[in-house]
Amino acid sequence: MTTTTIGLLYGGATLLVMFAGMPIAFALGAVATVFMIVFMPAASVDTITQNVYEEMASITLLSIPLFILKGSAIGRSRAGADLYGAIHAWMHRIPGGLGIANVFACALFAAMAGSSPATCSAIGSAGIPEMRKRGYSGGFAAGIIAAGGTLGILLPPSITMILYAVAAEQSLGRLFLAAIGPALLLVVLFAGYTGWRFRFEYRAALAAHKRSGVTSELLRPDELTLRDRFELLPRVLPFVILLTGVMIALYGGFATPSETAGLGAVLALLLIASIYGVWRARDLAPILTATLRESTMLMLIIGMSLLYSYVMSYLHISQSTAEWIVSLSLSRWVLLASILVMVVVLGFFLPPVSIILMTAPIILPPLKAAHFDLVWFGVIMTIVMEMGLIHPPVGLNLFVIKSIAPDIPLRDVIWGVVPFVALMIFAVVILCIFPEIATWLAAAVMGG
Repeated sequence: MTTTTIGLLYGGATLLVMFAGMPIAFALGAVATVFMIVFMPAASVDTITQNVYEEMASITLLSIPLFILKGSAIGRSRAGADLYGAIHAWMHRIPGGLGIANVFACALFAAMAGSSPATCSAIGSAGIPEMRKRGYSGGFAAGIIAAGGTLGILLPPSITMILYAVAAEQSLGRLFLAAIGPALLLVVLFAGYTGWRFRFEYRAALAAHKRSGVTSELLRPDELTLRDRFELLPRVLPFVILLTGVMIALYGGFATPSETAGLGAVLALLLIASIYGVWRARDLAPILTATLRESTMLMLIIGMSLLYSYVMSYLHISQSTAEWIVSLSLSRWVLLASILVMVVVLGFFLPPVSIILMTAPIILPPLKAAHFDLVWFGVIMTIVMEMGLIHPPVGLNLFVIKSIAPDIPLRDVIWGVVPFVALMIFAVVILCIFPEIATWLAAAVMGG
């Protein structure tokens, strides 16, 4: 049987099992195991556990559960709500300040937690009710939180980028640094659109008031005093200092990513214990349970995805596919566009973790042959995968929004995120024209 035939069977079997409803980790593991039995030496089946262990025995991957613990400690305490409240208090006089405050709160929380669902849940649970109370439409409020939550896989410490660094064999520190500029670009684009959209809704509410006398909550002025603003800072500043300290430790070369993750997790637990009194066993149980559940799920997906990639490589499926792509002699930009379209399509069905580990052996060799910077591409790919978090049918952030605001119709949530998807596409175009936005900081700090 030819490699092409085996590759088509491999891909078809994977899609069939996934569409049957089997969880992603078990689907990938089952397909890989069956193809090992059928197409590989019998002795290879005896090495499944060894292969999975060896692939996962990476010091870089150790940072994942530690970053999850840090994010869970912050997300399951009052830190997220207090962070949102402080930013809102200081930005309330800006037109659309409440919506813009949610964008910035999502960005800061994402940088602390490294998780998109955690960001959506922590900020959205406080931000969506507050925005709706102040007259924001349900779709607009949901779109702000869902899009802001996607920054969790772009802003360091990003679990998705940790996996990309392992798969692409790139420097994690350089990748984290390269993500900062594009993340700030997205924050500016999101905040700019939020301010523009608020002005549009404000003018509509004002016109309705003049026409019919109906007063919208959008027209009500904020009454927060300077004292109110300063009262919110003491609880928030320690977490901002924690974020700053973790970044300095990582980028200053004082600690490895795993050491930084461990330090951040310990300090986050100490902060919630001292500031919020979360130190008893019953208080810590939900944090540790959530960390264990998410870490186990994620590591299982990683392990099975790596086994899946190993079988694909052993059967020469990934190498043959990469050689075929190169043989097409596409121009480098057509090649890049084709790969990104493929990532978008995969995002309809798969989470970012699986996309990276399944596609890396196929797409990275042609991109390297086309002289693309793989660190820069990691940032581009992450932004494209962010779209997958807010578009159906998977759209993980959409379902998080539905869980915290079940009264907002899914149709309104989807229409609310469409403009943000367009902004992400625009950001990708900008980064293709000006790649220095992603590369200059890493080059300045780490050289090269």
